[in-house]
Amino acid sequence: MAAPRIEAVIREKHRMGECPVWEEETGQLVYVDINARTVCRWNPLSGEVQTVGLRDPVGCVALRRKGSYVVASGTCLGLLDWETQQVQWVARLDQDKPHNRFNDGKVDPAGRFVAGTMPEASAPGVWEPGQGSLYTLCADHSVVRQLDQLGIPNGLDWSLDHRTFYHVDSLDYAVRVYDYDVQTGSLANPRLLCQLEPAQGMPDGLCLDTMGTLWVACIDGGRVIRVDPETGTQLCTLEMPVSRVTSCCFGGPDYSDLYVTSAADGLSLEQLSREPQAGHVFKVGGAPCGGRLGSSHLC
Repeated sequence: MAAPRIEAVIREKHRMGECPVWEEETGQLVYVDINARTVCRWNPLSGEVQTVGLRDPVGCVALRRKGSYVVASGTCLGLLDWETQQVQWVARLDQDKPHNRFNDGKVDPAGRFVAGTMPEASAPGVWEPGQGSLYTLCADHSVVRQLDQLGIPNGLDWSLDHRTFYHVDSLDYAVRVYDYDVQTGSLANPRLLCQLEPAQGMPDGLCLDTMGTLWVACIDGGRVIRVDPETGTQLCTLEMPVSRVTSCCFGGPDYSDLYVTSAADGLSLEQLSREPQAGHVFKVGGAPCGGRLGSSHLC
């Protein structure tokens, strides 16, 4: 098998690029820069990156309908109209935790938006444990808290049969699985799938491929690992040219390309000089098991 081809396709030094999602209707990649407080949209044909700025750090973005997105910013959930750049805020959570903010999120197979909150770091690399929660935003804008006392809720996705939910807690260096009721959005039977060693980096965003295996970005590990969804075995490692690898998704016309986001924030000047591509967004061609597997939309 030929080695994957890694290319920096968005050569902007994003402070904390995250949460990529391929928008099939427009053929564009949508993602966020958390610390720059922007939602970004890249057109691979023109190379243009459009941005919408929000008032607070933007943890994640997901598809709603063409020209409209669901966003999690600060501790609020809202609906973003791209043309007007206006947000209809529909919920505010964790009001008793002033140092929390939303982190990663994704739309489930039934059209609900699921996203987690986390504490801001109290010092570089230091987070208070047990402060995070996982929430579900339903079509009627009601919100249900699914999990609490989490460390850093992060990457998430669902099995191909929609019966299993995969979720990263970065602070525990763990990927956990839950039984998922797609009719109600409820979780049950938590168990550990994969425990990473600190030397591998902290697990961050993740996605599934057409075989149902997981691709997990490892921040400060410079890699994306492919994980067996049944055994948790690490099947292969994709070494990236930057250390702060944050998330990934499959995209492109036939979903055969793996897009990988990264961050420049958190690196020293010396590290930045060694990693001139830090903060760029990469396209990995030839990654095994890409293919037709579209993104869900918020109902």
